[in-house]
Amino acid sequence: MSTETPIIVFDGVCVLCNGWVRFLLRHDREARFRFAAMQTDAGHALLVAHGLDPVDPVSFLLVDTDRAWTDTDAIARVLATLGAPWSIAALLMRMTPRVLRDPAYRFLARHRYRVFGRHTACALPPPDAVARFIR
Repeated sequence: MSTETPIIVFDGVCVLCNGWVRFLLRHDREARFRFAAMQTDAGHALLVAHGLDPVDPVSFLLVDTDRAWTDTDAIARVLATLGAPWSIAALLMRMTPRVLRDPAYRFLARHRYRVFGRHTACALPPPDAVARFIR
């Protein structure tokens, strides 16, 4: 699936993932990113298209045009677009060897429900951001 606007695929029932989306809605003032919960048809299709398990991807997925990023590379790429201080955090993240940061991220992703909790259903987007969510 090709897209002109970068899409972030997230776990719609994960408390941590929903917090990340709320953070991005607050700090992405230019509305560069769109969002798809992995529980939607669009999110499911994007995960499958990029080789991730659509039931439990254990990764963060960023799709931009015909390219995709996962894990901490995706997070750093998103943070870099937000400007300071988040772009500085992205730089620091990239300075940490991937061999250390990706396993730490995947450990957190695997245990996200146990550590942060799980909603019983996908949260509804805020009324002013509904257009940024795809189904």
